[in-house]
Amino acid sequence: MHPVLTPEGQRRRAVLSSLIGNSIEFYEFLVYGAFSSLYFGKLFFPSFAPATGTLLSLSTFSVAFVGRPLGAFVFGHLGDRLGRRTTLITTLVVMGGATVLIGLLPTYRTIGVAAPILLTVLRFVQGCSLGGESSGGFLMALESAPPNRRGLLTAVVGTGNAWGLLLANGVLLLVTALPDRQVLSWGWRLPFLFSAVLVAFALRVRLRLAETPEFERAKSEGAVRTVPALDLLSRHALVTLCASLSALPMFLVFYLGSVFSLKYGAAIHASRPEMLTLLAGSCVFLILAIPFFGRLGDRRDRRSVFVGGIVVMTVAPFAWFPLLDTGSFPLMALGFLALFAGFAANYGVQGAFYPQLFPTALRYSGMSISYNVGGLLGGAVSPLIATSLLSRYHSWTPIALYMAAAGVIGLAASLFLRERSAGSSARPAAEPAAAAVASPGVATARG
Repeated sequence: MHPVLTPEGQRRRAVLSSLIGNSIEFYEFLVYGAFSSLYFGKLFFPSFAPATGTLLSLSTFSVAFVGRPLGAFVFGHLGDRLGRRTTLITTLVVMGGATVLIGLLPTYRTIGVAAPILLTVLRFVQGCSLGGESSGGFLMALESAPPNRRGLLTAVVGTGNAWGLLLANGVLLLVTALPDRQVLSWGWRLPFLFSAVLVAFALRVRLRLAETPEFERAKSEGAVRTVPALDLLSRHALVTLCASLSALPMFLVFYLGSVFSLKYGAAIHASRPEMLTLLAGSCVFLILAIPFFGRLGDRRDRRSVFVGGIVVMTVAPFAWFPLLDTGSFPLMALGFLALFAGFAANYGVQGAFYPQLFPTALRYSGMSISYNVGGLLGGAVSPLIATSLLSRYHSWTPIALYMAAAGVIGLAASLFLRERSAGSSARPAAEPAAAAVASPGVATARG
């Protein structure tokens, strides 16, 4: 039995719980990305040439994005059927368990081909968990917030990816200070095993959290659906597709900026500590900028901020790469600022924008599926594609064009999206199917 909280107390606890959980999930997810780029080729694919081993290692990074839509379907179903709180506790435990097991995993030299197979399986489990966690955290904050602060509070939760990246890079900086021989022997395991401590702390906070008022209301009104995902895909297919495509540039910029940048830095002979310091500075910028844009979305038109961020992300790569190539630390920092400014605007409002494209009873499934299908299309193979393009053309231009093309697709898709009116959130079954498909162009309220 949970203690009775005031609305303000529930709000603070919901935001804190979601922020901590989101930060830990992204820490665990991004630690893997960094180590797959730098070490896992040698540890799990040593029988291949170095370049091929790196590509194979990055392909295991991509496997998680295949798991994310499956996790979105499963955990979205649970979140819309059983509630946000129970589902978020489950995703946290699953992600933490998979991450710790990666830290205990024998390498190729010990058990041969079973090592990369087990690594791939655990990475897939990580992806399934993140497919449910990230969306659920936003919903927990959104449904506990007053309408005029939804953008701000979900944006605070959204800074979890920056906190997670900052923590991951800080740990990576400490581990890579060791001699390479020690890192490859045992040092690489430490960041994964450290997850056990983080998850224990997060669970203590999350277990004390109450369910959101909006889900309780939908449940009391009988709006909970038997199979929410089927309702979603049969009645809101166009919204779901457009939301997925609109997320492409966001995922490309984040994962190329945070994972592929380490590989590109090595190609231009920038030191690893220098690149990690630039990423840490970018995280600090995102922690400040994401809530700013979230609040801006509350005060103005959230969709305009969302679209404006995509426009900036479309052109930013053509400044980011030349500034990195200068080798000047201040100019390289300016390049990361240019790259992540559009991301901050777009990501700062998406936590409130995406859920309100769907009825309350379908929100978890709607946001999880659309968001993570976008992640599969935009983030799964982006570091792999960028690495292959760089290896083949020895130039950043094809990579920038690839990022710009994703931006154009995302921009076109976002033009079909509108937030739903406050009165359209209770019973999805009561809406005519045609109106549900047309809803992106009809519902305009931001509440």
